[in-house]
Amino acid sequence: MATEGINQVPRRSLVSRLRERNGDARAHFVVCGADALVYTLAQELSNSVNPVRLTVIVPPELRPDVPDLDELPDVKVIRAVRLDERTFQEAGLPGADALALIMPDDMVNLHAALCAHAVEDRLRVVVRMFNTGLGGAIRRLFADSAVLSDAGMAAPAFVASALGEVAPTHFRYAGRTLLLARRQDVPEQSIVLPLAASNGGGHVRILPAEPLSGGPQPTDLVLAEATVRRNAHDVAARRLSRSGRRRRQWLSFVRAFRGGVTSKLGFAVLVTVAVTVLSGLSLTRFMDVQGFWRSIYITLLTVVGSSDVEPNRQPIAQVAQVVLTIAGVALLPLITAAVVDGMVRTRLALDRGEVVGLHSNHIVLVGLGNVGTRVMRRLQDLGVDVVAIDRNPDARGMQIAEQLGVPVIIGDASREETLRAASIETCRALVVLSTDDAVNLQAALHARAIIPDLRVVLRLFDDDFARRVQDAFDITISRSVSRLCAPAFAAAMLERDVLATIPVDRHALLVATVKVVSGAPLDGAPLRDADRPESARVIAMTAAGSTWVDWSPDHRRVLAPGDEIVVVARRAGLRALVEQACSPLAQPGLDSLGK
Repeated sequence: MATEGINQVPRRSLVSRLRERNGDARAHFVVCGADALVYTLAQELSNSVNPVRLTVIVPPELRPDVPDLDELPDVKVIRAVRLDERTFQEAGLPGADALALIMPDDMVNLHAALCAHAVEDRLRVVVRMFNTGLGGAIRRLFADSAVLSDAGMAAPAFVASALGEVAPTHFRYAGRTLLLARRQDVPEQSIVLPLAASNGGGHVRILPAEPLSGGPQPTDLVLAEATVRRNAHDVAARRLSRSGRRRRQWLSFVRAFRGGVTSKLGFAVLVTVAVTVLSGLSLTRFMDVQGFWRSIYITLLTVVGSSDVEPNRQPIAQVAQVVLTIAGVALLPLITAAVVDGMVRTRLALDRGEVVGLHSNHIVLVGLGNVGTRVMRRLQDLGVDVVAIDRNPDARGMQIAEQLGVPVIIGDASREETLRAASIETCRALVVLSTDDAVNLQAALHARAIIPDLRVVLRLFDDDFARRVQDAFDITISRSVSRLCAPAFAAAMLERDVLATIPVDRHALLVATVKVVSGAPLDGAPLRDADRPESARVIAMTAAGSTWVDWSPDHRRVLAPGDEIVVVARRAGLRALVEQACSPLAQPGLDSLGK
C-alpha cells in the first residue's frame, strides 16, 4: 500500500487558510530532504497548473546525484545544518498548508517534527519513515498527518522484477481486498480493471479500454478482487517461492576448497598428485601387476616410503619407483599445508563475513540501505535464497541480515571478484540497490559480462538515464525509487485520499478517491466523462450522503456535488480528473501531480 498510518480529523479548509493569509492566494508547502526524493517531490509539486509556493530545506551539501533545485520554478531553497525552530521560522512554516519531512534518517525526521510542532501545530505533516512504527509519535504531535515508507512502497516492484513475477501487492477499500495479478491467475468474474495489456507484438498499454484488438493475453495485468478461494496473491506467493533455498552441497564443497586454498599451493598439490598417478601407472604396468586393487596397494605403499630396492627390475619401473617415492615425500607435507592453510583462510573469511559456501538459484542483492533491507526481508519471507553485498560494514541492514541468516560480503560490488564471491555464476538474478549510480551500473555490466543473459534489476536515480541504460545495455529493468514514491508523497501533501500505489512496468499507478465539487466541470456530467482509457479509469463511486460503494456504477449516471469517485490513474490522469471534479475557486491548492 502507498500509505502507512494516515491520521485525519476535521481540519481547516484550504479556503479558510488562504483567507487567513490576507495576501498571497497560493498554497504554501515546505519540504525538507537530503537525497533524490527531495528533488522529485519538489518537481511534482512545482509542476502545478495552479501555482503554489514551495520552500525546500536541504543540507549545505547535497549528494552529487541530486539535480539543482534552483532550476525548478517558484521554489525557494534554504540551506540549513539543522531542522530546528529557527530554520522553520525562516521557511515561513507558521500558516503553511503542509510540511513534508523526507530526510533519509528516521530520528532526524522525528526530531524535526518535534521542532515543527513548536512552531506550527495546525498543519498537515507528511513524514518519511523506514520504521513506520514510529508513526504513532507523529500522530500524537499532529492530528492531521501521514507516515509513508518509500522503501515499503518500492520494495514490491524490485522483488517482482527480480523474480519475473507479479509481487503480492494488495489494498483494502470498502470491505473489499483488491490485488495486482496476472489475468490467467484469477477467475474472469473477479477482475475489476485491466491495468496493463499487450497486443501480442511487444507493445504494452497501461489502463487500456476493453475489449482490446486481438483479445486479452494470459500475461496481462489486472486489478482483481481477492476471494476465499485460491486467489492471485497465493498463486504469486507460491510462484515466487517455488525454488527457494536450494543449494548444491557438492558445489559448496568446491567453493569452500577454492576459497580456503591459495592458488599456488593448490597448483603444487595438483602437480604432485598428477606426477604420483603417472608414476604409479608406470610402476604397476612394468611390474606386470594384475588387478586394480593390487596396483593401488603397491602405489600407495611406495608413496609413503614402504618400497624395497629391486636391482633386477626393469629400468623404467625403477625410474617410476624413484619418482613415486620422491613425489610421496613432497605430497604429504603439501597436503598437510593445504589443510592448515584452508582452515586458517576459512576462519578469517568467516570473521570478515565472507560467503564460503556456493549458493545456487539465489538472488544477489547489492546494497543494504533502506530499500535493500526491505527487499531482503520480502525475499526471505518468500523463501528465496539471498546473498547480500555492501561495502559499508555498518549499513542499516547488516544486523537484520545477521538475524535472518543472510550471508553478507563486505566489498565493492563494482569489482568482478566481489560478484564472483557472491556466486554470481549460479544466481537467478542480480538486484542492485545501492545509492551510487556509478557502482550500480558497473556492477550490472560486470555481471552481464560474466552471464550475458542474467536478469538484472538496476536502481538509478535519473529516470531518462535509466530508460537509456535499459535500452542500450539490455538491462532487464531499471527503476528510480524516488520516481516510484514521489506521487504518493505529493498526493498526501495535497490532501488527496490516495489508497495505494501500484507498480506496473515502469509506471506507478495511483488508486485515489476524488470528490465532485459544486460548480465543477463534472458537476451534472455523466460518469463516463471521468473515465478515460490509458489515463484514469473509474472502478467505483459513492453517492453524496451515502456510505454504500457501488462497484459497478452505470457510466450514464449524472454526477452531483458530493459524489465520490474511486479511480486508478496515472499522475497526469489524476491531475486532469481533479481539475474537472474540483472548482479552482474552492480548492486552489489541489493541483497537478505532475506529468
